[in-house]
Amino acid sequence: MSKLNGKVAIVTGASKGIGAAIAKGLATAGAAVVVNYASSREGADRVVAEIENRGGRAVAVQGDVSRAADVRRLFEAAKSAFGGLDILVNNAGVFAFEPLEAVTEAEFHREFDTNVLGIILTTQEAVSHIGPGGGSIINISSVASRNPQPNSLVYAATKGAVDTITLSMSRELGARNIRVNAIAPGGVDTEGLARIGIVGSEFEKQIIAMTPLGRFGLPDDVARVAVFLASDEASWLTGERITASGGWR
Repeated sequence: MSKLNGKVAIVTGASKGIGAAIAKGLATAGAAVVVNYASSREGADRVVAEIENRGGRAVAVQGDVSRAADVRRLFEAAKSAFGGLDILVNNAGVFAFEPLEAVTEAEFHREFDTNVLGIILTTQEAVSHIGPGGGSIINISSVASRNPQPNSLVYAATKGAVDTITLSMSRELGARNIRVNAIAPGGVDTEGLARIGIVGSEFEKQIIAMTPLGRFGLPDDVARVAVFLASDEASWLTGERITASGGWR
């Protein structure tokens, strides 16, 4: 498959989980990929090695998307490595599930700085690197933006902001031939959910019971949608929010 031959992509938060799957999916489709990570250099290096072992091109670049200086360095590294930019996947995100009474100012700012400000900063920088031929920006939202579960107040609010940002950016950047879309995954079997005990829990069983396709999602399920949105097959799509959840709403 070579639908993205000659394209250059940055995937934020790509050292594991959905981000890693998207980075590998884009590379399989022919793109050169910048694998961004905040702290897990080991994970990012594994993703790069897997891409290279399959004949693809990739580099790992550290950077905190909530910091403008890091974002500028990330994009300069992409330019230095591959000469341009066509695709940006804003996947980096953090979460904490806790009751209203436990929410702190620090946690509010931690989630909004990465999940919302991070998208604004990376997209600002992307616009100056994407050429006149245009490009594709993909924001990772969540079913939580429209169907928040108990104890997900701040996280769900950040993803609601992602949906609104996606629509606003699509209208602002369309004249530059830059498409902006969002993917809203449902329950996906990732390291993050395993770490907080959701994978294998009663809550996971509840999600599966509410999912028409009858299973938890896999990172590759989301990655395939991202590859489609990045490609010319989606050239008439912008401002869309695609729910990749097995039917769970």
